[in-house]
Amino acid sequence: MRRERHSRPGILSDFILGTQDGMVNILGILLGLAAAGAALRLVFIGALAALGAESISMGAVAYTSTSARRQVYLKERSIELQEMTEIPENEKDEVRNIFRSWGYEGEELEDLAQRIFKNPRATLELMMSYELKLAPVEKSDALRSFFVVGSSAVFGSLIPLIPFLFTGNNIMIGTEVSVIFSGIALFLVGVYEAKTTVGSLWENGLRMTFIGLTAGLAGFLIGHFISAFLM
Repeated sequence: MRRERHSRPGILSDFILGTQDGMVNILGILLGLAAAGAALRLVFIGALAALGAESISMGAVAYTSTSARRQVYLKERSIELQEMTEIPENEKDEVRNIFRSWGYEGEELEDLAQRIFKNPRATLELMMSYELKLAPVEKSDALRSFFVVGSSAVFGSLIPLIPFLFTGNNIMIGTEVSVIFSGIALFLVGVYEAKTTVGSLWENGLRMTFIGLTAGLAGFLIGHFISAFLM
């Protein structure tokens, strides 16, 4: 039997979020410090401090946002269960409206609605998915998001920093290599996204690269103008 392969959208989005955010933020900081004429030691200190704060912060945000989505889902689920008990005819009409929007009419519509409403679990899941547009969020999803986003933020943050380990005290060469490394990595993340979901490999890769390097350029310009102003 051929095994079906499906991607986990939550894990994919968490990985892309952490990797892109970590890479772009650290690249912007590195370029800003380099443009300001900071010494290599200060570049490393600033980047590593930002890496630690960024990864923990991103992981915490992912945890709290996922927990919030779970609380919203549970609250709406409780309301739906209450309505199924207290105002069943209203819920039947909502079930009919869902099937009607799919093109069912007449006896076929009524037969489907009655069959679904005889199964409380099927009714509940139908209403949650197609009336409220809410997907279930497991209790473990929040912790998973914390680790995926946090670890991918560390991974992404290290990419623009690594070239500085091999360029000696020449910050400008380190900066140029860092931009190249980061551009390639951003492109590959975009390609991975396209291969895992849908879309053009080149379009997704170039879009991801453009967004990331534009943010890095903003850091460079800010560092350059602040340095010029303070000097």
